[in-house]
Amino acid sequence: MSTTTLTSPAVFRGRVTQRRVARSEWTKLWSLRSTRWSLLAAVVSMVGIGLIISAVQMSRWSSLSFHDRSIFDSIDVGVSGYHLALLAIGVLGVLVISGEYSTGMIRSSLMAVPKRLPVLWAKLGVFCAVTFVLMLAATFVSFFGVQAIVTSHHVQHSLGDPHALRAVVGTALFLTVLGALGVGLGALVRNTAGGIASCVGLLFVLPGITALLPASTGDAISPYLPLNAGTTVASSTFDHSHHLSTWAGFAVFCGYTAVIIAAAAVRLARADA
Repeated sequence: MSTTTLTSPAVFRGRVTQRRVARSEWTKLWSLRSTRWSLLAAVVSMVGIGLIISAVQMSRWSSLSFHDRSIFDSIDVGVSGYHLALLAIGVLGVLVISGEYSTGMIRSSLMAVPKRLPVLWAKLGVFCAVTFVLMLAATFVSFFGVQAIVTSHHVQHSLGDPHALRAVVGTALFLTVLGALGVGLGALVRNTAGGIASCVGLLFVLPGITALLPASTGDAISPYLPLNAGTTVASSTFDHSHHLSTWAGFAVFCGYTAVIIAAAAVRLARADA
């Protein structure tokens, strides 16, 4: 009588660590076409907007008024692409986690990582690292490209000039924290449409509502709104005096982000997926 021995394939039983969870999130992030297209849109916006604005301004320099020439700041123009790039980064931040809720894949992720919170930390860490590296590179390209264009009228700046390096690095920092804000909203709302709507509401709708208030009230509230506070670190000059200082404003923006991420962490730990 013969016996047949059945052997099961080897199964990896390694301990779940934050590093392994982060590697998994890295793979998931780059497996989505939305990631590549959104990041490409952010990079193109970051580089292209400043180059277009500076080229247009230089082409009509002789027709500009003395006031327009005097307020032209090639540092701000060099980082101006963040006005459009922030949409791509914010939306992608929401999609990084809300997409898993919409497909149900989040259940598999949480089964693999029963403690749950490492999944959120991994998503935040991977997405923020990718955002910072890409946006910093894109901002440097935009800055130097703009300075090369505006040399024709001798209004260029170097990185050694006051506020220049801080604005370049600050732009990447602002967009990185904005991405973290998007991830937090996606984890908190657990719905793509709702997360994007919440992000747009915080960044763009609130300033519009504030503008409808009496001037004294609006001027008092406006500096503390998320977008106004966050962009202080990415600005060289300001259109008005009603704004927070550079790092104070950025700290307020980070505070908003931290509160949203904390709320998302509490919900993730306590509520079913």
